[in-house]
Amino acid sequence: MLGLAFHGIHDPVRWDTASARPIPAARTATAGGAAGTVRFEAVSKTYRSASGTVQALDAIDLAIPAGTIFGIIGRSGAGKSSLLRTINRLEEPTSGRVIVDGEPIEALDADGLVALRRRIGMIFQHFNLLSAKTVRQNVALPLAVAGVPKAEIGPRVDEVLRLVGLEGKADVYPSRLSGGQKQRVGIARALVTRPAILLCDEATSALDPEATLAILGLLRDINRRLGITIVLITHEMSVIREICSDVVVLERGRIAETGPVWRVFGQPEHAATRALLEPLSRDLPEDLAARLRSDRTAGASLLLRITCAGEALDLAALTGAAGAPVRLIQAGIDRIQGRAVGRMIVAIAGAAPEVEERLRVLGGEIERIGYVAADD
Repeated sequence: MLGLAFHGIHDPVRWDTASARPIPAARTATAGGAAGTVRFEAVSKTYRSASGTVQALDAIDLAIPAGTIFGIIGRSGAGKSSLLRTINRLEEPTSGRVIVDGEPIEALDADGLVALRRRIGMIFQHFNLLSAKTVRQNVALPLAVAGVPKAEIGPRVDEVLRLVGLEGKADVYPSRLSGGQKQRVGIARALVTRPAILLCDEATSALDPEATLAILGLLRDINRRLGITIVLITHEMSVIREICSDVVVLERGRIAETGPVWRVFGQPEHAATRALLEPLSRDLPEDLAARLRSDRTAGASLLLRITCAGEALDLAALTGAAGAPVRLIQAGIDRIQGRAVGRMIVAIAGAAPEVEERLRVLGGEIERIGYVAADD
């Protein structure tokens, strides 16, 4: 077995030489907290300039468990980057505390801050690679800065390049790499210091859809193999759906809502969340939208949008509860964390006024869209 660790500069981790996969060792804790945990306690951040002040974060209370893939999402200016960067103190909160592995980080001295940042890797939207250095040299740079002996650097760089699928690219310069390969170099560079936490700052925003899926798959695999806590920020709900177990939605520096991804997707409580989910929802078909009426007329079909989370909606039960024929207009069902999350539009012919109340007993959210007259 080769010695390689991901949780401290000289801690050994065993590798399976047949599969080139690390065998996770028991994780250690610092200052009484589990390795890889993050907690925000009333964290606020205000930026001041000659033109005025901006409240980027406002009393954020949030806990990120060790070993999870946790998403932070919000529209532009919601405070995502500010919150992420307080974890490694690239941003200093104006008030409140950030606690990493049970240790408040605001009181760390210079040496403590260096040690913290070696436990927290970070990857960026635009890769931040040095064009004049090879892949190997880019990945080795954090180790050289940390003073790791040269004899250790080569094997450790080789191992992380194998982990991210770049074992044949060590001596290539960034200009010869695709966007997805450049991001893999960024991930390898972040992992080479053996962090307990990996921060991802819009890590897929500069990639095409195919490369995005590949990088998200790699991050998921790294989380599964190494147990590293991954905290990522994005403005794309599709990224959250693909990879995260939990998510917090920020709006104007505050928490709009937070919870398991399946619930936030299936039962969004805040207007900001619903707005972020809108691109994933198919609009009402154009032919029906052109014929839609707000008032009920004799023989009209009622159009409802039904959102369900946790359990699949039984169409037979839907028809029974409606007490009238139900026609499926469109539907989309995802499986997120082993749970059904779906949205459908149905037309109920001759629906009674109380039909929505009848349907609510089945669970899910019911939204009235309008009416389509039978003769349209």
